[in-house]
Amino acid sequence: MGDLPFVSRSGSGAETSVAPASQAALRATPTTHDETLNAESPVIQGLLSRQSVLPSGSAYDRVATAVLAANARAAETELRAARLRASAASKNWLPTIGPRVSLNSLGDVITQIVVDQVLFDNGRKKGERAFAKADVEVAAVALAEDTNTRVATGIGLYLAAAEARESAAVHRDTLREMEHFEYIMSERVRGGVSDMSDLNVIRQKLAEIRAAIAASEEAHATALSELNAMSIQPLNDVRGLEELTVGAAAAQPLAVTRAEAEKERSIAQAQIDRANQLPGINAQATIGENSGAGITAGGMSLGLGTGARLRAIEAARETAGRQVAQANEDANRTLRRLEGQAQATARQAAEARGLTAQAKANLDLFQDQYSAGQRQVMDVVGVYETFAARQVAEVLLKYEARRLQVELARVQGVLADGEQI
Repeated sequence: MGDLPFVSRSGSGAETSVAPASQAALRATPTTHDETLNAESPVIQGLLSRQSVLPSGSAYDRVATAVLAANARAAETELRAARLRASAASKNWLPTIGPRVSLNSLGDVITQIVVDQVLFDNGRKKGERAFAKADVEVAAVALAEDTNTRVATGIGLYLAAAEARESAAVHRDTLREMEHFEYIMSERVRGGVSDMSDLNVIRQKLAEIRAAIAASEEAHATALSELNAMSIQPLNDVRGLEELTVGAAAAQPLAVTRAEAEKERSIAQAQIDRANQLPGINAQATIGENSGAGITAGGMSLGLGTGARLRAIEAARETAGRQVAQANEDANRTLRRLEGQAQATARQAAEARGLTAQAKANLDLFQDQYSAGQRQVMDVVGVYETFAARQVAEVLLKYEARRLQVELARVQGVLADGEQI
């Protein structure tokens, strides 16, 4: 899935492949810090270990492959930038070197090279490294969320198109039967056997069925057009429905993973803020005119409000922990709701199949009785209308159950393999 070229779409709908070198630049960051960061980060390891629940080679998998290949992947560029920032921060303990140009009282220009080494900073440099690492984790989660959302959107459009196509087929079958009943009734009216009002009722039903067919065809065309717009290739010929094996325990919800990464980032930011409130010690050496070396102490001046500021910074740590707990509670509620709805809708779809079979049996009975002269045409029309309504309800429930399965997988971030993302 990850090997297809990216594309950009102009206003005319043309597709332009990105050069392989550009694609490689998006997919990899040329820093030796990456491997260490990946190995030490439980968040990134958890994202990499996620396995897609989409059956390989299935219609869902084909849709996911096509829509991901056309993804602009803006979140990937942010992850790349975050990795570069983390690589830079990993070396912040080294001394810094920079020029200093000054003008003395005699008007002479003095140029020096200043070497500065932090000896004690209350953990500020360590906090900067932790912040950069957590920033990479947040960007990685954002990429996983973006990828899973795009796959869910593509599959949702595919299901909408398939549902509209199947609904239109049901309505067309109903239309053919109703046109047959209209012919029979028109002949009965012409022969004076039946009343014109019955024929008008059938014609009204025919108009409603034709309107339903037109609406289904429009919904199918719209969903398919939107799906093709976000895909690298047309998906008009893709067919098939899949049952996704996904439950509430498939993987940790991405919202919780994001909250945990943001918690680490908030704690690191609090460490930096605390260090900024306290004095530190630096060693400096100057090379050039008037060379020398020395130790300096500086930082923010202490005051009566310093204690309150430090307590406020410490409170940020507790806030971050509570936000993770809240995210976990919200995600669990969402998972239980989706799981319950998916199970209920699947049960209702099974019941709808049974009701459709019963309606078909009733229709066959009425048609036999009509052939035997025991039923009127309008009796059969009413029973057939009930049968058609049960067919439409069955289609709606079948596709709703699958949409809930896809949403459950999206929340847990298992619509795409972590390694491929």
